[in-house]
Amino acid sequence: MKLSKYIDHTLLKPETGKDAVQKIVDEAKKYDFASVMVNPCWIPFVKPQLAGTTVKAACVIGFPLGANTTATKVFETKDAIANGADEVDMVLNIGRLKDGDDAYVTSEIKAVKEAAGDHVLKVIIETCLLTDEEKVRACRDAAAAGADFVKTSTGFSTGGATVADVKLMKEAVAGTPVKVKASGGVRTKEELKEMIDAGAERIGTSHGVDLM
Repeated sequence: MKLSKYIDHTLLKPETGKDAVQKIVDEAKKYDFASVMVNPCWIPFVKPQLAGTTVKAACVIGFPLGANTTATKVFETKDAIANGADEVDMVLNIGRLKDGDDAYVTSEIKAVKEAAGDHVLKVIIETCLLTDEEKVRACRDAAAAGADFVKTSTGFSTGGATVADVKLMKEAVAGTPVKVKASGGVRTKEELKEMIDAGAERIGTSHGVDLM
C-alpha cells in the first residue's frame, strides 16, 4: 500500500470553518489520502467533493469524551452515514471500561457497528487514560463487537499515539480481522514509519501534507 493511503487527513478543531475544511479536502485529493476526517457537520460539504476519487469521507462519533449515551452514538452514526460518511471513528465509554463493565462497552460498540453496517468503524480507546490491562480489554471488546479498527487517541486528551501502545493493541487483536489506527502526535516521517512498523495500518494526523 502506498504511503498516502495510510493517512486519515484530519481536522477536528471546534473553531474550524469552511475555508479550512475546503483546504484539507483539496489536499486529500491532491495527495490521495485514505480519508478526510472531520466533525460530522462537515460531511455533507465534504462528501460530494470526493466523488470520483478513492478518498473516503470520515467523521467522529461521541467525540471527544465518549460519554454520550449509546442511543446518541447510534443516532449520530446513522445521521453521519445518511449524510455521506464512508467511515466513522467512535469514542468508547472510557468510564464504563475503567469500571470493568466490558458488557456495556461491547454492547455499545456492537450497536454502533450495526448502525454503521458495511461502513468502516474505528473505535477510539484513548490510551493515555488507560492502564495496559484496560487497553487490552478495550481492544478485545471492540473486536468482539465487530469493529474494523481500534484507534489510540482522540488527540484531545493528555497524550497521543505511542509505539508501545500500537504494539500492545496489535497484539491484543491478533487472530482477528481488526486493524490498528495510530492517532495523535504523529508529525514526522520517522514517527510515521515507527507507527507503521509497529503494526498501524492507518494514521490519523493533521500533518499529512508535511509527511508527504
